[in-house]
Amino acid sequence: MRILIGGVVACVFFATSAWAQSDSPQNPNTSPPADAGQTAPSAHPAAVTYSNGYQVRAKIHKVASFATLPLFGAEFALGQSMYNNSTNSDTRRGLHGAIGTGIVSLFAVNSVTGVWNMIEDRKNPTEHHTRRLIHGILMLTANAGFLATAATGPHESHRGILTGVSSSNKALHRDLAIGSIGVGSVGYTLMLFGKK
Repeated sequence: MRILIGGVVACVFFATSAWAQSDSPQNPNTSPPADAGQTAPSAHPAAVTYSNGYQVRAKIHKVASFATLPLFGAEFALGQSMYNNSTNSDTRRGLHGAIGTGIVSLFAVNSVTGVWNMIEDRKNPTEHHTRRLIHGILMLTANAGFLATAATGPHESHRGILTGVSSSNKALHRDLAIGSIGVGSVGYTLMLFGKK
């Protein structure tokens, strides 16, 4: 968790320093040249040049995202089998925890790379900007849902004393996981099939 917080803080630090830089100096005392009755040709959008870091982060984001749907499917199947079967083995619980940790880690990496690239890409007026923004909001929402899912996971011991797992804890954990998987899947498919 400390690594995740450190990564987010570093991302925000570097992103704000990039945000503070201006592309061209602005002089408020200059006025546009007077028009002598001629119409100016339509302006073309300016070319946008991305840094090498942007390209590397985009590649990491894309490659890591290939694990999203397989992790979702494996975690859902394993979690549902654990929910339905009250006698779960330690192996199943360990595998369920490992896959859940993989999902949270994947979302941490993709959140840092995605948000950082969105900040660098903020001045690019493309038609894909809205789609990327919606994708980012959905994926960050799913990330928060996965963290809530991990926090509400049913535990069988409290301070070393074994306690029973209530069905309401199990149901809340399952419902948060399914909701987060759903939101994350919508955000993922938006980018996967939303390309022209």
